[in-house]
Amino acid sequence: MKSTRDFDFSVYDQEIDSAISFRKVTLEEDLNRLHRWHHQSHVIPFWNQNFSIDVYENHLKEILDDQHQTLYIGYLDGEPMSYWEAYWAKGDVIANYYDVEKKDQGIHLLFGPESYLGKGLALPLLRAMMVFRFEHVQTEKVVAEPDIRNKKMIHIFEQCGFKQQKEIDLPDKRGLLMSCHRDTFVRRFKNSDFIQHISNNQPHV
Repeated sequence: MKSTRDFDFSVYDQEIDSAISFRKVTLEEDLNRLHRWHHQSHVIPFWNQNFSIDVYENHLKEILDDQHQTLYIGYLDGEPMSYWEAYWAKGDVIANYYDVEKKDQGIHLLFGPESYLGKGLALPLLRAMMVFRFEHVQTEKVVAEPDIRNKKMIHIFEQCGFKQQKEIDLPDKRGLLMSCHRDTFVRRFKNSDFIQHISNNQPHV
């Protein structure tokens, strides 16, 4: 089991009585794990990355080399259970669909093991990742573009403070553009202990 010093970000969420942590993906440690997760029946319809191991390895190498995004494995109480792509919206295809600001960020996510589904964990994990994103003091907005068919994920984004903007035709899907501003997020979760350090102009310390 990893210690907190092995993670790029870690918080304790009192609401679910669990530690939530994120660390950067590495090819050596995560290739087989992510390949397996992308073959889960709940993941395939929305990600379409159920490639052979050789194809997936090349795909993972390519996105790890992409300097405009960072990949993370999400942990719950020290157990790896989710995958996250955090990216700069400017320079991404999403920038073609709205008036992007220089430091806007975006996120994609999936839960790997099916055993973590249906337990009310998506909102706490997303909330923790949002705190992590807003540690960048120049980021005032985070965007997402879930598949328009993924009603459950759309609902989770809305619970986290995201608002629907418009439906968009992306190269790989019909998506729903959603966005969440820093001040909206802070107001919504102002009583949550671990976001007290997030404010309009205050960095995490």
